[in-house]
Amino acid sequence: MNDLIHQGTGDHGAADFRGKPHMNQKGANLSNRLLPLIVFGTIGLLLISNACMIGPKYHRPGVPAPPAFKEELPSGWKEAQPNDGAVRGQWWKVYNDPRLDTLEDQVSISNQNVLAAEAQFREAKAAVGIARSGQFPTVTAAPSATRFGTGTASGGGRLYTIPIDLSYQIDVWGSIRRSVAANSAIAQASAAELENARLLYQAELAADYFQIQGLDASRQLLEATVKSYEQYVQLTQDRYDGGVASMGDVALAQTQLETARAQLVDLGVQRAQVEHAIAVLAGKPPSDLSILAASNQSPPPASLIGLPSILLERRPDVAAAERQVATANEQIGIAKAAFYPSLTFGASAGWQTTAILDLLNWPSRFWSLGPQLAETLFDAGKRRAQVKLTQAAYDATVANYRQTVLTAFQQVEDSLAQLRILSEEAEVTSRAVKAAQQSLEISTIQYRGGLANYLQVITSQTSTLQNQRTAVDILTRRMVASVSLIQALGGGWDASQLPSSQELRN
Repeated sequence: MNDLIHQGTGDHGAADFRGKPHMNQKGANLSNRLLPLIVFGTIGLLLISNACMIGPKYHRPGVPAPPAFKEELPSGWKEAQPNDGAVRGQWWKVYNDPRLDTLEDQVSISNQNVLAAEAQFREAKAAVGIARSGQFPTVTAAPSATRFGTGTASGGGRLYTIPIDLSYQIDVWGSIRRSVAANSAIAQASAAELENARLLYQAELAADYFQIQGLDASRQLLEATVKSYEQYVQLTQDRYDGGVASMGDVALAQTQLETARAQLVDLGVQRAQVEHAIAVLAGKPPSDLSILAASNQSPPPASLIGLPSILLERRPDVAAAERQVATANEQIGIAKAAFYPSLTFGASAGWQTTAILDLLNWPSRFWSLGPQLAETLFDAGKRRAQVKLTQAAYDATVANYRQTVLTAFQQVEDSLAQLRILSEEAEVTSRAVKAAQQSLEISTIQYRGGLANYLQVITSQTSTLQNQRTAVDILTRRMVASVSLIQALGGGWDASQLPSSQELRN
């Protein structure tokens, strides 16, 4: 709306290059009196601009946080005290498995999805620097040499100019500061998303690793079963040769043996696929990774469970969602600041002459400075609609944040329930395995003594193997569930690890 520029040259008695006479001495004196007013007025605006911020002040949205988890803690697990961490740092070390440690270390280094998330964080961090540059003046230079002509006898000549321009938008209403804050919140959300991606793939690798252990345990079981069934085939063959058993008994024993062998072979397909998945999670081609067979399975280790209120600080996905809310809040302030006029301070200085040898001489200098005020008088409701848009976007991020919190509570409760129920199921299955083994021993003795047919032996064998494989599967599921619980608890991460605004500027 208003543009007040104070101009001057190095020689008040000469004409400028556009043919207009310079101001006289009286005008020069007036300019000299106005100049301090312009400069000090602009400085005053700079000093008070930090005190004026248009838009809502950010407060973290409230969420429903229960005082405790509904599910009972698994055996050996306990509730964390205020000074305890649910899990700290490299959470997978609670399993005390060096091979798992080596694989997990590769996720942060070589997993391509984690590297992509890390690059996105660096991108968001660079955006903070771009937004922050708006808080400082912009200085440009555009030297030129222009040939011109006139209708006079001189015919024209060349004009040499070295201008240096300065432009600075004074952040009176806080829109630039809010833009910096919004980009900082976005970068913090990106940092949390990076941690969430790292946790996701670390947990997926650990789950696959324990699946490998479960498959190896099943393989050991089936190998032992095949050897046992081979002995039963020999038993039925000997009894057939002795004339006390039928060829049908031999056929049943052989069928049972080949069925167990087929199950043993089929495990190879599953193991190869899981091993390939682990290789990719570790950032390696499948051909570059081989995992030796595990010798045994262990039950899940005991650990600490934080309170529901602590969970909000330990989940990187919750932190990312909360930072998105902060970003949306800043956007409301930016939209509201558009209703107010913008104030820009401009300055220009340099040298201008028709003789290149006089270019840097004092009389060739020129300068101008002054503020510029701009205001949109009519936009057909665009700014009002923009405010409504940002308010609606803010409400959406609040809903997403609360939903993320509810999902976090659900995942912890699900994992706790799974661990508790699987522990109970493991005890029942252990009793079933013992009963099935006893039934097999009795059936075998009766068959040897001619008191039972071989069909009873087959039934006992099938029941024993089924219950043994179920026991192995339950232990594998318990290990995977323990990983899911640690992941649901945030994997030892904490919101205090998010980069601060100062760190994002470096």
